[in-house]
Amino acid sequence: MNEDQVRKARQQLLRELPDPTEILRGRYWIAGSSIARVARSAVGEKATGWVLTWAIPEDEHASSLCQPKQSLQVQRWLRNYRKLRAKLEAICELNHELLGADP
Repeated sequence: MNEDQVRKARQQLLRELPDPTEILRGRYWIAGSSIARVARSAVGEKATGWVLTWAIPEDEHASSLCQPKQSLQVQRWLRNYRKLRAKLEAICELNHELLGADP
């Protein structure tokens, strides 16, 4: 791609970014899974439902039991995070191309 095409592609990716205030990093588990049971026991919950787990500094994990009414929102925010991350990676690749382009 020439420089103009790279810049246009970058702008298109920018327009496709999800709202960064609606992102969530982690994994979402049904309470019956073995991973969710471990996560649930860590927060002391005995109820059924979905468990959200995420990494925190120093290679540790945190978890939270989510209410059924939050399920769609949590899933949407997790998808937005993955989409945002993929788009940012694509923008970085285009920026690498721009750095290698002749002025």
